[in-house]
Amino acid sequence: MAPLPVKFKTKEDFLSFKQRSIEQYEKNRCYLAVCGDTGCSVQGSKNLYDQLEIYLRKQGYTENVKLKCTGCLGLCENGPLVIVYPQEIFYQRVEPEDIEEIIEKTVIQGEIIERLLYSDPVSGEKYIYGRELPFYKSQLRNLLEANWKIDPGSIEDYIANGGYAALVNAVTEMDPGAVVEEIKKSQLRGRGGAGFYTWVKWEECRQQTGRKFIICNADEGDPGAFMDRSLMEGNPHSVLEGLIIGGYATGAQEGIVYIRAEYPSAVEKLKLAIDRAEDLGLVGENILGSDFNFQVYLSIGAGAFICGETSALIASVDGRIGEPVQKPPRLVQNGYLGRPTVVNNVESLANVPLILRDGAQKYCRVGTEKSSGTKIFSLVGKVNNTGLVEVPLGITLREIIYDIGGGIKEGKQFKAVQTGGPSGGCIPASSLDLPTDFDQLSSAGSMIGSGGMIVMDDETCMVDIARYFLQFLADESCGCCFTCREGISRLLEIVKEISDGSAKPGQLELLKELAGVVKDSTMCGLGQTAPNPVLSTLRHFEEEYRAHIEQKHCPAGVCRELITYSIDQKLCNGCGLCLKNCPAGAVTGNKKEPHYILYDKCDKCGVCTTVCRAEAVIKQ
Repeated sequence: MAPLPVKFKTKEDFLSFKQRSIEQYEKNRCYLAVCGDTGCSVQGSKNLYDQLEIYLRKQGYTENVKLKCTGCLGLCENGPLVIVYPQEIFYQRVEPEDIEEIIEKTVIQGEIIERLLYSDPVSGEKYIYGRELPFYKSQLRNLLEANWKIDPGSIEDYIANGGYAALVNAVTEMDPGAVVEEIKKSQLRGRGGAGFYTWVKWEECRQQTGRKFIICNADEGDPGAFMDRSLMEGNPHSVLEGLIIGGYATGAQEGIVYIRAEYPSAVEKLKLAIDRAEDLGLVGENILGSDFNFQVYLSIGAGAFICGETSALIASVDGRIGEPVQKPPRLVQNGYLGRPTVVNNVESLANVPLILRDGAQKYCRVGTEKSSGTKIFSLVGKVNNTGLVEVPLGITLREIIYDIGGGIKEGKQFKAVQTGGPSGGCIPASSLDLPTDFDQLSSAGSMIGSGGMIVMDDETCMVDIARYFLQFLADESCGCCFTCREGISRLLEIVKEISDGSAKPGQLELLKELAGVVKDSTMCGLGQTAPNPVLSTLRHFEEEYRAHIEQKHCPAGVCRELITYSIDQKLCNGCGLCLKNCPAGAVTGNKKEPHYILYDKCDKCGVCTTVCRAEAVIKQ
């Protein structure tokens, strides 16, 4: 890594460095971008990068062809991903064995390697250039765009692509009130859950006196959610720049990034980003020759879900047990160390430089009247294209799931989508054209939350889904509120009884009543939203609950206690695979004759359905 110049003293110093960074960036236009995010890393992208480096050096290509390890490129399930620049040829599922061919044929001769191209799961059409893929074409990647272009460890790359220009302009050309006013005009809402307007917090904190803090909430704990992690791993300087601007606008001179220890790569990259920004004088004393001082610290959390709640987060940063406290006083009056404190989500802060750089008016052109800008979702579950997507707020669920996600796997039927993490709700197929903004999803019994989006097909049991999320929330409740501690546990107990067929008819009404009590009487957001998985599934799929209770039947064939297995005598060829592999010894029959399942011995493990090549095993 090249040494950085002395610290910037003026705006002109920054602009001069920016111009040199742009020139160097353009000079290295021929390069290979390897996705280095966690999703691709677990599929071998780091080893791929190392092998590419060795091959380029061995062949003497290092002067003409550069390597860049980028952040998340989005199409996680198809990793490792490699983009060949400057053409932007997009290769997927690349292995070390493909390296020589990529370099010698594509980079040197410009030939396309067909087998490495993305193939549409429905039409089978192959795509050469990444931006032509339906997955990317239907997105608006304002925040994730830089992940295609920059090395997250390079502050030069970030600055060459417009980074820190918003901070420099704010500190040298705007007073703090003007910054808050621009954020107000943008109508930026918090991307961490509740969708509270960012400018309101900033303005209230700005009016306070004395020592103040601004905290970045990077405690992303929703199952299946990885938006914040990917932003920090792919473009940590965007989050850091937003945090510094927030400090300038609110009058805070100290910023804290509260991040869970489960994100070691993000922690490492944030530490490097802070160090590099300090080297240039963008963090520290008298930034750009002004009287604005700002220090940034990392606080590593233990990974408790409850610490996503702001007052519990403050307690954890302070070294205490992460438990919520009653409000008022609010954090902007009495937060960390008893001082005025603002807490903003990772994605919220990453939007701030974009707003100040391009202007609030342009920012508001995207999204809806009350929900402006874009939102990053982690699209997972029974959808063909899983990964990280960024779309305008207000886009419909249908567009996300079918246009971007490529539809449901194996051509099955869409059943529901769960948004907003474990405290969100399930939205049925009848609401596929619902716009994804804060208010519309809330009115449908769900929420945007931090951006988790789990797609379910017709083989998903909604009772089992409610049970899964209630189990998570019961485990993660801090236990301070009686109604949360005991209420969620009792909700879970009832749902378990429904799923195993032991529930009585009256318990469905009890479940509804108890869910309402927990929702209305707990102190913090975890308890208030915990009943959402139950209430939303009851609202849209009550007949499934009734089938479990009244008919002792799971329509989706998921709840183990309510499933029976049998063998179709016409299809069974007597191969004996089910008999040999059954761990309970529940299959009987003679070789080359139809077999039978002994119901009193069957433990309903499902191994027989997996091994049967004749598809003779029936699950009911």
